[in-house]
Amino acid sequence: MTTQHDRYQGMQPGGAAGVDAVTVAPTVRAEPLGGHGRGRSASPFARWWRGRDEDARWVRPAFLALLVATALLYLCNLSASGYANSFYSAAAQAGSESWKAFFFGSSDAANSITVDKPPAALWPMALSVRLFGLGSWQILLPEVLMGLATVGVLYGAVRRRFTPAAGLIAGAVLAVTPVAALMFRFNNPDALLALLMTVTVYCVLRALEGARTKWLVWAGVAVGFAFLTKTLQAFLILPPLTLMYAVCAPTTLRRRLGQLALAGLAMVVAGGWWVAIVELWPASSRPYVGGSQNNSFLELTFGYNGLGRINGDETGSVGGGGGGARGGGGWGESGIDRMFSGNIGGQISWLLPAALLLLVAGLLVTRRANRNDSARAAFLVWGSSLLMTAGIFSFMAGIFHEYYTVALAPYIAALVGMGATVLWEERRSVLASAALGGTVAVTAYWSYVLLGRSTDYLPWLRWTVLIAGLAAAAGLVLAGRLGRRLVLGAAALGLAASLAGPVAYSLTTVSEGHAGSIVTAGPAVAGGRGGPGGGGPGGGGPGGGDDGLGGRMQLPGQGQGQNQQGGPGGGMGQPPTGGRQSQGQGQGQLPGGLPGGLQTGERGMGGGMGGLLNGANVNAKVKATLKQNADDYTWAAAAIGSQNAASYQLATEKPVMAIGGFNGSDPSPTLAEFKQYAADGKIHYFIASGGQGGGPGGNSGSGITSWVESTFTKVTVDGTTLYDLTDEK
Repeated sequence: MTTQHDRYQGMQPGGAAGVDAVTVAPTVRAEPLGGHGRGRSASPFARWWRGRDEDARWVRPAFLALLVATALLYLCNLSASGYANSFYSAAAQAGSESWKAFFFGSSDAANSITVDKPPAALWPMALSVRLFGLGSWQILLPEVLMGLATVGVLYGAVRRRFTPAAGLIAGAVLAVTPVAALMFRFNNPDALLALLMTVTVYCVLRALEGARTKWLVWAGVAVGFAFLTKTLQAFLILPPLTLMYAVCAPTTLRRRLGQLALAGLAMVVAGGWWVAIVELWPASSRPYVGGSQNNSFLELTFGYNGLGRINGDETGSVGGGGGGARGGGGWGESGIDRMFSGNIGGQISWLLPAALLLLVAGLLVTRRANRNDSARAAFLVWGSSLLMTAGIFSFMAGIFHEYYTVALAPYIAALVGMGATVLWEERRSVLASAALGGTVAVTAYWSYVLLGRSTDYLPWLRWTVLIAGLAAAAGLVLAGRLGRRLVLGAAALGLAASLAGPVAYSLTTVSEGHAGSIVTAGPAVAGGRGGPGGGGPGGGGPGGGDDGLGGRMQLPGQGQGQNQQGGPGGGMGQPPTGGRQSQGQGQGQLPGGLPGGLQTGERGMGGGMGGLLNGANVNAKVKATLKQNADDYTWAAAAIGSQNAASYQLATEKPVMAIGGFNGSDPSPTLAEFKQYAADGKIHYFIASGGQGGGPGGNSGSGITSWVESTFTKVTVDGTTLYDLTDEK
């Protein structure tokens, strides 16, 4: 490919030397802005609005418009999801009541057990609830702010070495990626993880500019806090980033290795201080570490949340995936095409083929660059992060959910922004224009395929995208021969065609409520294979197949609804019209198998599988009963499984013990411990859910249920069975 790479080598980060004026700012102008000059006499607001001296006037307003549009998209209909994943919402409520629960990430303010993750993602929500009270917006608004921050950091990372247009394209691609529109409005840890991973790459790129130790240390700090967000997933991009810095940083090898050692130390300190405190804290005076079988955070890190996710050997889990390259199993088939298949494809892969093609193109354009060339390093850093993370996701045999793929969104968006603008600059080259047009054509065709997976979903759109994309591709192939207006029109048409599919999916996502443990973006898709149950229409589990109800899931009202808590101030209500929920929740009204052959609702109103997927619909009478004299007890009630307990805790805002943790399989509390709690008068009610729980070591949930049923008086409140632990038979 004939290139003009010398223009890149002559640029400094953030500069625009030698680049076409269509994509970057022209040279500095001397005109005043708002009556002020651009020098020291300009007001601080005018200088802020103007941005960099080399920027055109449209750059800063365009960036702010991107942030405003992203905010409007993510805030739209936000409260429709209610408390979203009540598992984490209950922990945020607990942290707002107790600083000890805040520190440990406890499920309840009385600190019986923690969530099965470190607590960093809970801290923003807990602080929000502590400041503004419990409600849907208080829980979910921090996630929206994380989304805006991720878009902003990505823009800054891309435009710093390339152009403002590249940064704007990258930010827009990220904002409208369907899984991003889902998870930056949802309270799982993935939103904070995506932000911190983007910050990590940004810091590494800043460090590469001049072998800057400070920025590499900040990258280590970001990874450390990412570890406190979702443990070992934070380390997926460490190998490629370490290798890239060791090879590409413009300094001696000895200094590079020393800088990497300092960054590693910063990472250990930033992520290890909390782990050290938890491991050294006497187990008798802290909550049980949820998700572990031995009350150890290290076991949780390297077992259930670590290597178990890779090989499928997850002690305490509800079922892993299959082994091998195409192993099948409870969490969908693994394999090289996993990110493109079934429902997963519609979450993340709209521009994944384009990102891979543009990565190759970018490396070809910069192939003659020096070892420390920052443009090539940027392609290598973003590209290797994408390939490493996508590779692990594709072949992991353990628990895998479609929403995990939000981690790929910043990497894909960066490569699209950088690669598209680099090829645009080289468009007078036949090979570059052909590559640019071919990328648009492939993207249009892939959008056509993905849109066709959703039955009766905007059938006109898939054909419009295909035709418009192919037309734009033809224009871009001829970019070196066409006039300026035609080429710009083809570029605009190609961008619109490439983003039309993900925009439609994102708009569908924000128009509906999402709740439960397993959620997906966009419309229902036949043949999904990312969740329990595998693929095939009607055969999928949560997020893994057709819902069997005509495409969109229509909830019958049982189980925990999308806005069940009623938002701020709330009582419990029914799901909003058109809301979506993870399949397999509720009372067996929804189709779909679950791992290990357990069918939806097999354990009754408790939400199935010991409270794995969702909880119960708490009506006003049950809420009033549980709140009566609740302050006289450590726990107002106890229930099998964290999701069950969370429903009652969010309704009453009183501590509810989650027996067995998330899966109902953690040995906490043991039967002996529960008997002692009851004898000491610490628990008022036991909520009968039908979920027996119990881990591989002792089936404590089943034993507790049997003992309670044989010992205490049953109380039925508006169809819900309670046992008063202060009233023996």
